[in-house]
Amino acid sequence: MSHSGKPIDHHNHHHHLGLDQLRDSLAYLEANKPDFRELDLGSPVSPLRTRGSAPTTTTSSSSSSSGSVSGTRINSHVNTPLKSNNNHSGELSNSTETSPTIFKHSKTPHHRSDPLQYSGSCNHSNQSSVNSPPTVNVLPTGNICPSGKILKTGMGMTHRSSKTDVLGSGTGNYGHGSIMRGGGAAKCGTLDCGASLVVTGSNNVRGGNISRGCRGSTVDPEELKRAGNEMYKKGKFGEALGLYDRAIAIAPNNAAYRSNRAAALMSLGKVVEAVRECEEAVRLDPNYWRAHHRLGSLLIRLGHVKNARRHLYFPGQHPDHNELQKLQLVETYLAKCSDARKVNDWTSVLREADATISSGADYCPQLVMCRAEALLKLHKLEDAESCLSDIPMLEPYTNACTETTFFGMLSEAYPFVVQAQIEMARGRFENAVIAAEKAGQINPRNVEVTLMLNNVRLVARARSRGNDLFKSERFTEACSAYGEGLRLDPSNSVLYCNRAACWFKLGLWERSLDDCNQALRIQSNYVKALLRRAASNSKLERWVDAVRDYESLRKELPDDNDVAESLFHAHVSLKKSRGEEVYNLKFGGEVEEVSGIEQFRAAISSSCTSVVHFKSSSNLQCNQISPFVDMLCGRYPSLNFIKVDVDENPLVANSENVRIVPTFKIYKNGGRVKEIVCPSREMLEHSVRHYSF
Repeated sequence: MSHSGKPIDHHNHHHHLGLDQLRDSLAYLEANKPDFRELDLGSPVSPLRTRGSAPTTTTSSSSSSSGSVSGTRINSHVNTPLKSNNNHSGELSNSTETSPTIFKHSKTPHHRSDPLQYSGSCNHSNQSSVNSPPTVNVLPTGNICPSGKILKTGMGMTHRSSKTDVLGSGTGNYGHGSIMRGGGAAKCGTLDCGASLVVTGSNNVRGGNISRGCRGSTVDPEELKRAGNEMYKKGKFGEALGLYDRAIAIAPNNAAYRSNRAAALMSLGKVVEAVRECEEAVRLDPNYWRAHHRLGSLLIRLGHVKNARRHLYFPGQHPDHNELQKLQLVETYLAKCSDARKVNDWTSVLREADATISSGADYCPQLVMCRAEALLKLHKLEDAESCLSDIPMLEPYTNACTETTFFGMLSEAYPFVVQAQIEMARGRFENAVIAAEKAGQINPRNVEVTLMLNNVRLVARARSRGNDLFKSERFTEACSAYGEGLRLDPSNSVLYCNRAACWFKLGLWERSLDDCNQALRIQSNYVKALLRRAASNSKLERWVDAVRDYESLRKELPDDNDVAESLFHAHVSLKKSRGEEVYNLKFGGEVEEVSGIEQFRAAISSSCTSVVHFKSSSNLQCNQISPFVDMLCGRYPSLNFIKVDVDENPLVANSENVRIVPTFKIYKNGGRVKEIVCPSREMLEHSVRHYSF
């Protein structure tokens, strides 16, 4: 335990304390003696596994000494596979991270014939020996005896040769590595490596290397982890992620590093990648409850409630109350959403899907697609299609070991089911078939997927046949082909619009009008359907409806000259149908420039509304807005546009009381109805649009 009473981190702590710090540690250990058991090593190459109480890493060093002793407390039993400790200190959590206890010890000579010795002697080059209190019970410093036992020894201090002993420089887990001899008083980073025993690597010593001698400086992954934790606490998640990556590169089998990396990824919004990192941590250490808890929380966000429950309810640990409450809410709303979908209550589906997302499943692609499906069924195609743009940010997640379902089908298949429906509604039938086939490949035995795939193929075939017949001017047969598609997909606005075109060609304008209305009920801003309905209304001489449709089209297609001309003629026809006098009305033309008072008065006295631009050729603002006036002339052909240069026509300017340029005045039947001084382009067009047909 640390001084704070919290668990000591048992993953590769290598602290380098000064002599004063070392003595403080020894004083503390005198009152808190750890308990050590004998360790049966068995075969020299057999993997060692920890058991029982949490292993405690013990290290010591001095900048002035020629060496130090550092080791790992290990409890084991002969030929018994034992569980690793769950307490991954240094893991990002609400608890405070603590450093390992540091102490120094020496060894009593013990002779044996085996050439491999684990020595704990401390030889000081330029100072007297420092003896540890003999009562402190620390890691046994004896040799490995032929019996395979590490024997407890006294704490006496002896000197030995200056040949360097370095134990382990790999990623921890030693027992199958090589043994090399080297030596001298070489420096290893800032440590004096002469006659020292250095243990590096992770807590479970099963797969690293044992090398004698220093081949250069090494980076301690624990230091990288601690630096990453500091960056994390400061909110610098990208920097923390980089440090965790470096630690993992050195010790890839350390579960705590993986879990900490998941925390950084989670904070960066990379939920799916964080899930995979937690899964790796759990694979490395199945008893690592913190990784299980973090994985459960992430799976809630992905909407995988069944798997989330399995990880949150980890044996031997109390689940987090807040996470359990979140899980229960997500499960409840998701069940309601599923029930509403079964009875095609799409308003409730949309409401419950939103509630599920708000409750915690905010990274679930299936719920985003569920919203899209509900919006599509409610004839809000634009909103449904906008949901698709969110999906690339929410990378789909699947776990091959635990396949999850959504609305009775495999989770990965459902987004393709919805995508196929949206593509069909948009008239992109080939894309719809591709999406449906992908869903079929993922979940070939699901009834809903199979029916959807067959339906999409038949509708696409009917539409293709109808298009071929239309091109061949066989309009009656084309109507029948589109009708077959509508029987399979009665909410397809594209098929209604295509059939309306056939009825129009056959002169059956009432039927064309009906199909256009059906298409527009499904897709309110369907421009092609609106064009065909306006044309059908014109053929039926329903001028009020025709003008209404063409005015809507002008907003959608402001630069379409054909629509502008159709609107102009519809307005003229409407005036005639009401008995109004209509004469000298022409469509379009260029901006007219007047050169005298009489020409001006004649221009504004016509039955057509006139927009007059009073300008000066020497004025910069007038020159900037003049091209925009030319554009408005083409965009609103039902109006007359006139330019008056006040420098060349002062009589006109005085008669109209123009003092500032640019000034715009709108006249109707010779009378002024609107005046705008130095307007913005938006303001000018708003006024022009108001007085146009």
